[in-house]
Amino acid sequence: MPLPPYIHEELKEKDRYQTVYAKFQGSAAAPTAGLHFTDELLEKIKEKGIEIANVTLHVGIGTFRPVKVENIEEHHMHSEHFYIKKEDAEKINRAKRNGGRIISVGTTSTRVLESIADENGLVKETEGDTNIFIYPGYKFKCVDSLITNFHLPESTLIMLVSTLAGKDFTMKAYEHAVNERYRFFSFRRRNVY
Repeated sequence: MPLPPYIHEELKEKDRYQTVYAKFQGSAAAPTAGLHFTDELLEKIKEKGIEIANVTLHVGIGTFRPVKVENIEEHHMHSEHFYIKKEDAEKINRAKRNGGRIISVGTTSTRVLESIADENGLVKETEGDTNIFIYPGYKFKCVDSLITNFHLPESTLIMLVSTLAGKDFTMKAYEHAVNERYRFFSFRRRNVY
């Protein structure tokens, strides 16, 4: 099982690195923002009247690749495969049309939705690959908010978060997390902050 490059130990509990809503094989890594969701939490979300739309993601191993160029526009973004069903696209579009918010779980989900959204932020059933690189200056079409983890410095993932939340706010959040010794990365590990 491919693991992030900062995991150096063997994975003893394979279910520990998978989301509760995963259905298909093909991903090189788990979409880690979703690891925090439980069946019970998803039920509570639904009880509040919040619709959940699913996207099949095949996270690519390139998601862990750092940016190594001075000019970010020269960075070659990795590609990730996705599929969104008609009924899930309709849920997103209904929320957009009714003034609801689209809250994406994870940077890969965000990349998918932004790749397939039209100028009004609407999406349709589709399967394909996305290699969109979202960095400051990008204008979001579909996604309004993001649930994500803390990401490695100088990564495309932290750039995406900064684009949505603003660089100053993002850096303050990271400073707070370091000062308060929040857990970073995908697993709880000792002495890693």
